[in-house]
Amino acid sequence: MLGITTRRVIVQTRPYYRQRCLATLAQEVLRDETFHIPVVSFSKFRKAKSSAEKEQTANEVVTAFKEVGFVYLKDHGISPEVIDNAFKQSAEFFKLPMEEKMKIPWDDPRANRGYVARGRERVTQETDPVKIAKMRASAPDAKESMEIGRDWDATWKNKWPQDSLVPKFRPTFLDFFQTCHELHVDVMRSIATGLELEENFFDDKIHEQYHNLRLLNYPSIRTELLRAEGQARAGAHSDYGTLTFVFQDSVGGLEVQNPHTKQYHPATPIPGTIVVNVGDLLARWSNDVFRSTLHRVVSPSKSLLPPDAEMTPSRQSIAFFCNPNGGANISCLPHCLGTTGAKYPAVTTQDYIVSRLSETYS
Repeated sequence: MLGITTRRVIVQTRPYYRQRCLATLAQEVLRDETFHIPVVSFSKFRKAKSSAEKEQTANEVVTAFKEVGFVYLKDHGISPEVIDNAFKQSAEFFKLPMEEKMKIPWDDPRANRGYVARGRERVTQETDPVKIAKMRASAPDAKESMEIGRDWDATWKNKWPQDSLVPKFRPTFLDFFQTCHELHVDVMRSIATGLELEENFFDDKIHEQYHNLRLLNYPSIRTELLRAEGQARAGAHSDYGTLTFVFQDSVGGLEVQNPHTKQYHPATPIPGTIVVNVGDLLARWSNDVFRSTLHRVVSPSKSLLPPDAEMTPSRQSIAFFCNPNGGANISCLPHCLGTTGAKYPAVTTQDYIVSRLSETYS
């Protein structure tokens, strides 16, 4: 089981899984009754014995990103032991006294590194700084985080806690960062295959590892506060890069918006899977062929948290935000122009991400 808790996860099976008709995913997601995030086994792509096996998995991934913007990826190649250790070391960091964590504060959107105290970030689709400030004051995100980038960056250095306090923290997340990057390369190769591009099309556009690894701690909170109007552990938002890998514990609370009906649905934790979603830059790259879907973190669903629970338990997650190279020019892929042409002007990765981070942090 992913994460650091011992709570048992019960994944409810909806009737339409048992009596699956011939409807396509595109038809199923039109209605909330049949909306779901597909589960895709990635082993056939990673260990393919033929191009046909690779193409089959690639098509499943691409279809999920076209219709939902999200997928549960299983058989992804990152061992449970590696993930469990990452959760353990993350938890050890967040247990540190506040004065120790505040010695390594997040202080520059260009760096995007360091500790972010509860209330500093308010993720949202809003871009007006005045409105965001009001939202932050009235309904701040109920979380704290630790941001880690590529460790060899010549300009922006990672901020690490003292090794004597958490001796395994730095080596754990240096390795985990690299492991996630390698999976990112494989998933982008599957996307290229599904779009009928050369399999290695994205390789030289993501090799600089301009990514962000975010450790997240959502402290226990009174349920009535979390369920109040406008309150959330993380407000509704899209992500900024190509893909996001979300490693969940068993508590739950992640919800995904149905792009067609605008209703939110739980992304219930499924042991052994990573939740993978499309970010804004991949949506722009693909001319919205892929969906950068809104999502949020709220009170867990009734199947995971009784409706009369006074307290919502603490939650841990780890998000790996995959990005193109900082100077990569993100403009519409030729295969995605369609009949109307490019929807978005070209933008560089760094300009877009720094702009979005500047808007959401105080």
